[in-house]
Amino acid sequence: MTSRRLFLKKGIIGGLAAPLLTQDSPAIPSISNLQEKNINDAEYWQAVRKHFVLREDQVYFNNGTMGPTPGYVINKISEHLLHYNVHAAETDYKDGTGPELLTGYFSYDSIRQKIGLIINADYQSIALTQNATFGMNYVANGLALEAGDEIINTNQEHGGGYGAWMSLAKRHGLVYKQAQIPIPANDPEALFDAIFKLVTKKTKVIAIPHIVSVYGTVMPVKAICAEARKRGIFTVLDGAQSVGQVLVDVQDIGCDAYYSSLHKWLLAPAGNGILYINPERIGEIWTTIASYNWDNQTDHGFRLMQNGTGNPALMAGLDASLDFYNTIGQDRWISRIKTLGDYLRNRLQAMDRITIHSSTHPQMCAGLTTYALDGWTGPDLQKAMWAQEKLQPRSVGTELLRHSVHIYNNESEIDRAIDVMNGLK
Repeated sequence: MTSRRLFLKKGIIGGLAAPLLTQDSPAIPSISNLQEKNINDAEYWQAVRKHFVLREDQVYFNNGTMGPTPGYVINKISEHLLHYNVHAAETDYKDGTGPELLTGYFSYDSIRQKIGLIINADYQSIALTQNATFGMNYVANGLALEAGDEIINTNQEHGGGYGAWMSLAKRHGLVYKQAQIPIPANDPEALFDAIFKLVTKKTKVIAIPHIVSVYGTVMPVKAICAEARKRGIFTVLDGAQSVGQVLVDVQDIGCDAYYSSLHKWLLAPAGNGILYINPERIGEIWTTIASYNWDNQTDHGFRLMQNGTGNPALMAGLDASLDFYNTIGQDRWISRIKTLGDYLRNRLQAMDRITIHSSTHPQMCAGLTTYALDGWTGPDLQKAMWAQEKLQPRSVGTELLRHSVHIYNNESEIDRAIDVMNGLK
């Protein structure tokens, strides 16, 4: 029995010594091949697809919920977990090597600097969070609001975009309002007007999505934030669907706070998010989860990261995701998503039985498209696509289907979805 246990132990350790993905999956190429500039687009995006371990006989169209993590990133996570468990006794978190073993007490400056370059912000104005919902709650509960103060949301918020505001209103007697956004939304001025017709002298916060999660509408956030600033209103943007899908420049936008989940369009492992606070307003946000550095006035982003022990392997995964993104290049990445989104919408618009509920305005759409097929519910249409072609978009409510396209998708996969719908009676 003893020899059998020893054999099994050696076998398990030996298996873990190799990168996780090389055991049952094709080898993941080095990301260096993604720096290639002198190949055509089709060949390049074929090379990108090989970095994902998605099954070849299935097509994933639900990036708006959860992005598949590239194999390079998964390997970095598994390598980190193995290495720092094997060598745990050799790492002393008190001498500065601690981020390898635990999070919550370390500032992760290099990761925040990489994110700062993506959203055009000083890294000390950026906090690393678990997801967009955490970011929303940090801002909502950190602001000093009083009974009678007004908060404006929209009627197209994700639950993670309104929950904290509604809770705060109920708890402290705030006035909660929702601007009514048209479907589809193709007029930026109409969206602007829908929000500001609710504004009064008591309005303290405008909290809206940068991209609407259900319909994919890219809101005219720069114009809204500029007008709000004139009126002394604090602006909060839900960027859960934005970072990695469209260009995000928080300084150009002019918002006071911006939060995002990075497990969607940036393809980071779940459990990674960011919160940006405008340096001019960051001192107005109270710490709501307090630990050692709860009152750090030098690095406010670090102050807002105080949440106790976390998972350092996720930090390794986030760092690898940022490297994957930067290796492809922001412009190339964003352009590919927009190209595929436009291709899908053009094909849908050519169909008689399709009603598109997403924006088709060139500046108000990207990789998310929501639509309905006459005679079919959203759930039934989703089931039909899976049954016939192993395609997986996501139904929204009872009537709609939402398609998310990303860099691992291609035009032929979109064509297959169109063919399924054309064949349905």
